[in-house]
Amino acid sequence: MQTIQTRERTGSDGALSLRIPLGHPDTEFDVVVIVQPKQGAESFELPQNYFALLGSIDDETFCTHPQPALPPPVEFE
Repeated sequence: MQTIQTRERTGSDGALSLRIPLGHPDTEFDVVVIVQPKQGAESFELPQNYFALLGSIDDETFCTHPQPALPPPVEFE
């Protein structure tokens, strides 16, 4: 097994094309591709319906407890 790591850019159509020379003509390979956006990439999309609510609380007796005060902010010079 051989691990090959490369950084490529998608084309204007949004597709990524890979060409990996292995030096073994007419040989069958099992290939695993893991796609991970480059850290700090500008285009990041959340999955569809990411913020959709799963349900709500209809119980009128439900209440939240008071939250403690936040610590004072740290001042920078």
